Amino acid sequence: MKIVVAEKVAASALAVFKEQSDWTVVSPEKDVLATELADADALLVRSAVLVDAAMMDKAPKLRVIGRAGVGIDNIDLDSATKRGICVMNTPGGNAIAVAEHTLALMLALARHLTRADSTTHAGKWEKK
Repeated sequence: MKIVVAEKVAASALAVFKEQSDWTVVSPEKDVLATELADADALLVRSAVLVDAAMMDKAPKLRVIGRAGVGIDNIDLDSATKRGICVMNTPGGNAIAVAEHTLALMLALARHLTRADSTTHAGKWEKK
């Protein structure tokens, strides 16, 4: 099976795919993506690559599109369904990071960090 990884993903994620001895994993540059899709069985994207009908036309063997992220708004679901291509995503995959970021923003608001940052950059040291 050939898997085309169209966007940068963590090295640990690529390692999981490469553990399978009968899988070929390629991470092509954008200018040769269409060439690599010609015989691809699977496509992995994040949010920057738009997987539309035109891209799927270049991948006649494609059977699965994996979205490393929550939504599938960058994948033409209707075109994939008509071609019999399974589309999957990873809901909840970034839930911990989102929760951490939310708490960090709440603390920043509570401690007035943006005001403190701007006054410090202005040469003031307002501790209170």
